Amino acid sequence: MTIEIRCSNCKTPYPEKGAPFRCPKCGGLYDFSKPLIYQESKIIPSKPGIWRYRHSFGLPEKAPEVTLGEGNTPLLWREISGRKIAFKLEYMNPTGSFKDRGTALLVSFLLSRGIHSAVEDSSGNAGASFAAYAAETGIKANVFVPAYASGPKRSQIEAYGAKIYEINGQRSKATEAVLDAAANGENYASHAFMPFGLPGMATTAYEIYDQIGSAPGAVISPAGQGSLLLGIGRGFEALMSAGLIETFPKLVGVQALACAPLWAVHMYGPSGLNWVSEGETLAEGVRTKNPLRGDTILELINRREGDLVAVGEEEILPGRDELNKLGFSVEPTSAIVWNGLQQIIDELSDPIVVILTGAGYKSAI
Repeated sequence: MTIEIRCSNCKTPYPEKGAPFRCPKCGGLYDFSKPLIYQESKIIPSKPGIWRYRHSFGLPEKAPEVTLGEGNTPLLWREISGRKIAFKLEYMNPTGSFKDRGTALLVSFLLSRGIHSAVEDSSGNAGASFAAYAAETGIKANVFVPAYASGPKRSQIEAYGAKIYEINGQRSKATEAVLDAAANGENYASHAFMPFGLPGMATTAYEIYDQIGSAPGAVISPAGQGSLLLGIGRGFEALMSAGLIETFPKLVGVQALACAPLWAVHMYGPSGLNWVSEGETLAEGVRTKNPLRGDTILELINRREGDLVAVGEEEILPGRDELNKLGFSVEPTSAIVWNGLQQIIDELSDPIVVILTGAGYKSAI
């Protein structure tokens, strides 16, 4: 087995059989035990999308190359406040969001373990992505979604043939429901618990490096569970270890103020969590009160001198409208980067890259 994954708590290696979403021994969270490796000599340009970087994924050799065409998203430049800003159009992935980069790898791993039926929970984008890749590979998919999830996202999930379980209450209630299903024997293909998709997120960094020809000065991204931000950070660390970049970009995670636990801890320390709520927000995709890899993300942000900012509700739709004027159609969750950029632009070095994570058609607003 080529995957260097261990329990973050008790350090037990990931088992050779099955696909547990957390450590059966102590309940801990699995993660890669070694940094990602990037080698230019092992890139295979003829492979589709992100799979050109397969050497960096750590997947078993027998894992199939599952693809719907994810990756190779455009990087377009616009002038904002007198600065040249690059926008990475992750909403142009096959199912309309960045989630496809991780889902392709997760589904590949599931198939390598003989898994052909699984459950997932999602506010929309991860569920749609999983449903699409499950349809492509013949996996039976059941997706638990909060009742407030946007209608277009629910319709997208169902269109791919997955069965939806609509759960009333906060986003966390959908997770509780899927954990009950997992306790009753279902395979839980969690994009949050399972680490297999993180190297897929890292390909965003590899592409940015290829498109710019150097490391950017800063990268700004929405952050809920924070897997994209974490993956991008690990991707740039791999590029630095390979000797391809000398400076590490400033990573900036953007959260909705209504539910901003990473920002609260970054700003006020652990006591900041005392007032964090799972408040209602138009940015439903980042409504996560307890991000599973929160400590790991905060360690990365602190070690690499990154930052986290929070955006008020009143700024979300105006931000979306400004992005629309630039030709970028994004959902409200993705639009929070606009105000985040305005808050911190004067502190950032060029070139600045802004990640647009989800397509506008996913929202009914």
